[in-house]
Amino acid sequence: MRIDNMNRPVASIEQAAQTVRAASGNDAQRAQPPALSFEAMLKRAEGQSAQPVFSKHAQSRMALRDIALSSQELTKLSDAISKAKDKGSRSTLILMGERAFIVSVPDNTVVTAMKGRDLKENVFTQIDGAVIV
Repeated sequence: MRIDNMNRPVASIEQAAQTVRAASGNDAQRAQPPALSFEAMLKRAEGQSAQPVFSKHAQSRMALRDIALSSQELTKLSDAISKAKDKGSRSTLILMGERAFIVSVPDNTVVTAMKGRDLKENVFTQIDGAVIV
């Protein structure tokens, strides 16, 4: 079905959904990128894994505690995770100024985050390393 058919009135929601599915199906076929070689896919995957992933819990804690990271700080966090990985750490505390992040190193995932007074008199358990940035 052609996209210009989408401008005509439709009799039902089902008909509208069919029109949209048909139009997006045709567009999807035209918009597919060329197949990547295995080497290109591997390089892309390596580049993506460099950036840490933030769990939903960490995201909510960062929002609640007003913790934001600049691109430079995100790079520092990523470098700290790499250092912990090189030392064989699995669960690491990363201290960046007045902020702390607990990271699952093998998963490259920030599990939780805290800052300021939440750090004082806190006991961190189930970690096997710490990186101070």
